[in-house]
Amino acid sequence: MAEKKKLSQKEIIRELADLLEETGLSEIEIEQKDLRVRVCKAQATVAAVAPVQQQVAAPPVTAPIATPPAGGKSLDGVLTSPMVGTAYRAPEPGAALFVDVGTKVTQGQTLLIVEAMKTMNQIPAHKTGTVTEIMVEDGSPVEFGEPLMVIE
Repeated sequence: MAEKKKLSQKEIIRELADLLEETGLSEIEIEQKDLRVRVCKAQATVAAVAPVQQQVAAPPVTAPIATPPAGGKSLDGVLTSPMVGTAYRAPEPGAALFVDVGTKVTQGQTLLIVEAMKTMNQIPAHKTGTVTEIMVEDGSPVEFGEPLMVIE
């Protein structure tokens, strides 16, 4: 008889998030023994509870739009950080940058990575266009809602 593969909390959250995308649901929750996981698309947050009194929160999965940077750029062109962490402009040290000023990008294309709680989170383009400004340095700390790039 085949053994049932035990999934980590991170894998469970990712699978539930994928299931939300596939089905078009806005929220899903599962509970098994001492683990309860709820994923909500509407708030763009993911939370896991392992044992009921201890909470572990995962970062949001999409980048929100915030206030424009100084210089009067339009709101819809500003990509902001969806979490607190460290921004990396390349997939690994010494590798080519994901994008630079002047790079044409498509919606969903990875523009940079924000490391949060030892998890590398790919930050996708929120729209198709050209990168006109990059406001973070490789390896610099970023705050939630901080402008990262402008795409026009």
